[in-house]
Amino acid sequence: MQLSVFKNSTAVITAVFILMTISHSNAQEKPTVQKSQFKINVLLPGFVYEHGLSDKNTLYSELSSGYGYTSNSFGNTWTFYPYINEQFRHYYNLEKRAGKGKVTSHNSGGFIAMSAFYNFRSISTNDTFLPDNASITIAPVWGFQRTYKGNFNLDLNLGIGYNFDKNDSELVPVLNFTLGWVIGK
Repeated sequence: MQLSVFKNSTAVITAVFILMTISHSNAQEKPTVQKSQFKINVLLPGFVYEHGLSDKNTLYSELSSGYGYTSNSFGNTWTFYPYINEQFRHYYNLEKRAGKGKVTSHNSGGFIAMSAFYNFRSISTNDTFLPDNASITIAPVWGFQRTYKGNFNLDLNLGIGYNFDKNDSELVPVLNFTLGWVIGK
């Protein structure tokens, strides 16, 4: 009789241990986005703050500068303008990357996002040459972000958007590429 009680309690203890191990290992395998991270861009000087809203979603806020080239009957010129970029991002492949042993820290993964750019009026344009106006672009984008050793960060996203200002509206390609560093851990 004591032997069967021992066998039953051993089976129960083994089952509980297996269930605890499985639930603990599943909890470790589910990567999530950072609750908050701050980045500095060097390619297009600016700042980014990305706030985690849930396990896979973030609000990305960027204040940066952009450059453009314009050509018309008066000649050619480069423009320089500040912009704000707000994105609601959904990181879709964090589990797959973690399963392959790839890095997911600092939101290293692929994402889809709804993006809204506000391009301020160019600060380097002569009104006689080009009366450049502020504009807004709304676009769905696909992209990826990677953070490497030393917190070096690369972020690329692209899509097709709708741009409008006080004079015109049109479909435009959207490309946002940043190089910089994640500040902090």
